[in-house]
Amino acid sequence: MDNPFVIFALEVLKVTGIQLLGVFGIFFFLGFLLSLFQTWTNNNYMRAFGWKGVLWTAWLGTPFHELGHYLFAKLFRHNIEEVALFEPNSETGGLGHVEHSYKKSSIYQTLGNFFIGAAPMIFGVGILTLLMYFILPNGKDIITLLLSAKDSTTSLLQAMPDVFFMIFSKSNISSWYFWLFLYISFAISAHIAPSKYDRRGMWSGFVWIVIIVLLVNIATILLRFNITSYILHSASYLNVFVAITLYALVMSILHYFFTLLIITPIRILKHPRG
Repeated sequence: MDNPFVIFALEVLKVTGIQLLGVFGIFFFLGFLLSLFQTWTNNNYMRAFGWKGVLWTAWLGTPFHELGHYLFAKLFRHNIEEVALFEPNSETGGLGHVEHSYKKSSIYQTLGNFFIGAAPMIFGVGILTLLMYFILPNGKDIITLLLSAKDSTTSLLQAMPDVFFMIFSKSNISSWYFWLFLYISFAISAHIAPSKYDRRGMWSGFVWIVIIVLLVNIATILLRFNITSYILHSASYLNVFVAITLYALVMSILHYFFTLLIITPIRILKHPRG
């Protein structure tokens, strides 16, 4: 394979793949897991209490979900047509919606589709961070620890056990602030994942992200300048976001096991043959 064009094309594809995986890979993976546990949890509620079973978290979690869509749609200059932060519909299964449109000729607005679709996760993690900082008695210490471990994924993972011990410390558990924080975390985490409709809308924006990264890599490789290490280093600043997303995932897992241990027996008692 001595063809210079083929070698160049493979190099561009290689560095582009590494960069995209380094920046977005962990978020796609965590988003997939959040969506999975969210679906399983809601299914347990619906089996036990019918469709209204999801409303005990949806009344709080859904408005944050939809507000994330709204804010990012405004940021990317989409036309907002209708907003319903919380509008449960048993026929469609919908809990809320933000209807918006955009100019398909605008790269910026099309690119925004990716971030608008991912907005519930981005915005929800931001809200959880603020809640941790302001509600938990030791929230500032937890955020400080996360910031000190942001330099690499390894240091972040090493810090995570300490973070969870700090969150579920004896002093926190004895405070009603903690239980308020825990419930809000349950509610937001239960509705933080992008829906199937959200994920479908994200791809047109992600295609433009790929195209832009490809073009940048073509230019930088021609100039013999490797930006991969710079991009991966810059991505390390997202580790605090990753850490809070991991917290949201843990809340989703705990929520799911809560439904298995408590809600499922109720369903069995109500429907012995169901």
